[in-house]
Amino acid sequence: MSLDLRYPAMTDLKTACKRRVPWFVWEYLDSATGSESVKPRNRSALEEVLFRPAILRGLITPELGTRLLGQDYALPVGVAPVGMSGLIWPGAEAALAAMAQKTRLPYCLSTVATRLPEEIGPIAGDMGWFQLYPPKDPEIRADILARARRAGFRVLVLTVDLPGPSRRERQLRAQLAIPPRLTPSMLWQVAQRPAWALGTLRAGQPRLRLMEQYLRLNGNAPSTAHPGYLLRAAPDWDYLHAVRELWDGPLVIKGVLNPADALQLCEAGADAIWVSNHGGRQFDGAPAGLAALREIRAELGPEMPLIYDGGVETGLDVLRALALGADFTMLGRGWHYALGALGSAGAAHLAEILRADMVANMMQMGISRPAEAQTRLWAQPETNCNET
Repeated sequence: MSLDLRYPAMTDLKTACKRRVPWFVWEYLDSATGSESVKPRNRSALEEVLFRPAILRGLITPELGTRLLGQDYALPVGVAPVGMSGLIWPGAEAALAAMAQKTRLPYCLSTVATRLPEEIGPIAGDMGWFQLYPPKDPEIRADILARARRAGFRVLVLTVDLPGPSRRERQLRAQLAIPPRLTPSMLWQVAQRPAWALGTLRAGQPRLRLMEQYLRLNGNAPSTAHPGYLLRAAPDWDYLHAVRELWDGPLVIKGVLNPADALQLCEAGADAIWVSNHGGRQFDGAPAGLAALREIRAELGPEMPLIYDGGVETGLDVLRALALGADFTMLGRGWHYALGALGSAGAAHLAEILRADMVANMMQMGISRPAEAQTRLWAQPETNCNET
């Protein structure tokens, strides 16, 4: 039976992933913070975006290729950075980078990945982006950026929406620390998921390998401190300016929801703005990303590239985000649902699901380019909150 018959949608991959990874891994991947209200908020905002279908338009041949930051991509879709990706599925970073290179989609490696930039950069090739969680030590910051550039990453993504750690209650209940410290309960969960267990045995224990390399005492012996402490920078605008001076390629700022911030970031030298509420993993009081996207596009005008993530599950969702002002969309959890369900074959299958769904919906709308989705928006009356 073909993959399309068994797993025709991302939701099918999500269900299969939950059956194939240990519970504590699932809680890490699927959880948000607080009451997790942001996740359904993102979905509701997307589902409220409707389009006018077209009739009698003749044969439509959709063209999905998209140019962003000087690079051509096969779809307006990419792989967002996910920390400890290799915990979710063994070898995840390499598998996603290889899929991205073959499919011609951008792949963004996290600072807190389980593999080094030098390992993943050559696999991603010209599709490689690197995401920076701000190290507080300027020497470490400069060294990481130099290593990312030498490894072949062409776009830098600076994440700015982590002024402090969030509380992820589901992870706490699952007793999950980063890096993981296995408890008897977790070992039992691992034993029940043999494919994940054998893959992890071959790949090695998931660790923050990049940051571990900077944990040294007197420049020699490794420290016993948690490598994550090196990233607790609470960056400010001066930090952004320093990064801009160090990185001579395209610079994307991720985690923006405020139009005034977006305007200031443009003035500070950002090449693109990434509208994101971090999938609800940082702040449960954040607005739906789509609402922020529309406001930011109105503030910046049509020229500044905008990237969107938050709740995207289908090709139709991609078109919805583009219709409201995005130039490109990114997914994080979805690719990992696919890996958990099917291993390395899952990522390519999800790319095909998104492509096919975009084509099907563009034909219904009678458009040949994704950017034309805006012309098919269903006009809805504005809600007056003062009416009784």
